[in-house]
Amino acid sequence: MSTPEDIVRLKQLKESELLDEAWTHWKANREQLDETVALLEDPDPTMRSLAVEEIDSLSTNLAELVQTTIPALLVPPSKTSHLGALMELKSGVGGSEASLFLAELLRMYQRLANNSRWHASVVGKNDLENGGIKDAVVEFKGEGAYDSLRWESGVHRVQRVPATETSGRTHTSTVAIVVLPLIEETDSQQDELFNMEDVKLEVMRARGAGGQHVNKTESAVRLTHIPSGVTVSMQDERSQHQNRRRAFQVLRSRLMDLKLTREMEERRSTRRNLVKGADRSEKIRTYNFAQDRVTDHRIGLTMKNLTSVMEGDGIELFIDALKQDNAESAMEAMLEESD
Repeated sequence: MSTPEDIVRLKQLKESELLDEAWTHWKANREQLDETVALLEDPDPTMRSLAVEEIDSLSTNLAELVQTTIPALLVPPSKTSHLGALMELKSGVGGSEASLFLAELLRMYQRLANNSRWHASVVGKNDLENGGIKDAVVEFKGEGAYDSLRWESGVHRVQRVPATETSGRTHTSTVAIVVLPLIEETDSQQDELFNMEDVKLEVMRARGAGGQHVNKTESAVRLTHIPSGVTVSMQDERSQHQNRRRAFQVLRSRLMDLKLTREMEERRSTRRNLVKGADRSEKIRTYNFAQDRVTDHRIGLTMKNLTSVMEGDGIELFIDALKQDNAESAMEAMLEESD
């Protein structure tokens, strides 16, 4: 019977085999490229033409190995790849225009979830009469959901002429997004996040609309994690039990987020730009409708097809680029630590 140590060794052996295979493939392509370059001096024009085509193909293979395959094998596997994501969206400056943009972003992420085969559930939403949404909370469940969506945390800025603007003046509005790791009640990691004796539980009557039920029933719940000071209030559900369950879920997600952020800061204390890139108060992306472009300010990537981002699969290009940038940064950090 295999022990956990045996499983770890087998996994490490398999990873080293894949890396050795990729390196061997790179060397073979490199040798073939050197041999093919010599054919560019061949007196036969047909041979020279074939050599050019072969060089293009070999160069593409080498670039793929160096830029994607080998770095992916060298970077340690993500410890959060199995986690879903809990996304909170809140309209910021811009009033009704910000709420309309929030509704569009929500549809964009739901479309992304469908393309990625994740299950997206809106667990809280504050609709407005103008068709916009003041705030929303969405659960994304599926492999890789958190690792993909975590880079969406921050301020999303939209620049466009609102439908109600008669003078044609461009308005700037914002939506703030926070993405937390979704920790299920059955997740074994939750036991490491907090002790129940460190959590203060309070129940109270829910505020706001809701009729007699809200006025007479203590269904609202507030949790305070004393060591960290994290507070979660929940009154969206109809019963205290449901609010309590939802509040603990959000508490686990926020504490896991704090833990991951702390680990990132500890690992990369000398690379402050990475921590800054994850700052939720920072403007991370601008959606400019007049110029038909979307720009991610963290990596300097601009796409000149806004419709493909908002209504197609263009958002995936940004997410893939951010993942690649993170992998390259992790590689640089590993090399610096080995010096």
